[in-house]
Amino acid sequence: MKLKNNNIRRIAVFTSGGDAPGMNAAIRSVVRTASYHDLHVFGVYRGYEGMIDGHIERLDKGDVGNIIQRGGTVLKTARSDRFRTPEGRKSAYDSLVANDIEGLVAIGGNGTFTGAKIFFEEYGIPIVGIPGTIDNDLYGTDYSIGFDTAVNTAIEAVDRIRDTADSHNRLFFVEVMGRDTGFIALNTGIGSGAGAILIPEAMTSVETLIRHLEKTAKRQKLFSLIIVAEGNGSGNAQKLAGEIKDRFPDYDPKVTIIGHMQRGGAPSALDRLIASRMGFKAVEALLEGHTNVMIGIQNNKMAMVSFDDAINKHKDIDLDLLRMAEILSL
Repeated sequence: MKLKNNNIRRIAVFTSGGDAPGMNAAIRSVVRTASYHDLHVFGVYRGYEGMIDGHIERLDKGDVGNIIQRGGTVLKTARSDRFRTPEGRKSAYDSLVANDIEGLVAIGGNGTFTGAKIFFEEYGIPIVGIPGTIDNDLYGTDYSIGFDTAVNTAIEAVDRIRDTADSHNRLFFVEVMGRDTGFIALNTGIGSGAGAILIPEAMTSVETLIRHLEKTAKRQKLFSLIIVAEGNGSGNAQKLAGEIKDRFPDYDPKVTIIGHMQRGGAPSALDRLIASRMGFKAVEALLEGHTNVMIGIQNNKMAMVSFDDAINKHKDIDLDLLRMAEILSL
C-alpha cells in the first residue's frame, strides 16, 4: 500500500519475537539511513511490550556504532500478549503519539507483521517490515535475517559431531531448529554431507529411513549423520533414535539437539549485508509513502511484499535440493 500524503519526519525502529543474528546490522542501517535523510529516529525497547510501556529513546548515528558484528539485538525483544488486545494496542499508540512518531520499522517474523498489520488498520501509522527470523519461512523473500548464520552455526556443530561419529562408528541424529519448516535442516544437511535429511515438507517414514541405513551398511559405511528438523512429521530426533534402536539393537544411536545456539553468535557476512540493504530500503520505502509491506530480497534484488502475502502465503521449499542430497549421500 502507498499513502497519498506523506511527510514523515520522525520514525521508530523495534525488534520483536525471536532474536536473529543480523538484527543489529538492520537497526544500524535504519538509524543511519534515517539520519542521512534528516529524520528523527527512535528506538523502541523490547518490541511491542516496550511500545506499550513507553520504553522509547532517541537514537543517533553514534548510538549504533560498533554493533554490526554483534548477535542478538541491542533494542532487546519480547513477545507481547498485551499487544494482542485492543487495550494494549491503544496504549502502544498513545506512547507513539507522546513521542510524535509518524512511522515504524518493524524487524521480526510472522507474528510481528501480523501485529503490525492490525495496528495500521486501527491507527493508520505507516509501518514497513524487515524479515528477521532464522527459520527463513516468510513468503516473498529468498532470505530472512539470521538464516545464513543459523545454518553456518549448525554446520559447524555437525562437523564436530562427524569427528566423533567417525571415531566411534556411530549413528547420530542431529536436530536443528526451524519451527514447522525445513529450510535450516535442508541447507545444513547438504552443507555437512549428511546421510539423510528429515523435514516437514517431505514425510519420511521410519521404514524409509531403515532402508537407507541398510543401503549404507551394504557399502560398509560405518557411521551416519541424520539431520532432523524440529517440526519433522515422523517425530523428533529422540523419538526416531529410539525407534531405530528398537529395530536394530546393535545400533547405538546418539542424539544431539543444537537448539538455541543457532540463534546466537556474530552474524555472517551475508546476514550483515542483507540486513544493511533491508534497513536502508525500509527507511526509503517509508519516505516514499509505502506501508503494510515487508522488504524482501528476490533474485538479489530488493522487493516489497504486502504483509498479507508475507503472512498468509506459503513459502515452498525446493524439493529438488532434497533429491540431490539423497543422491549425494549414497
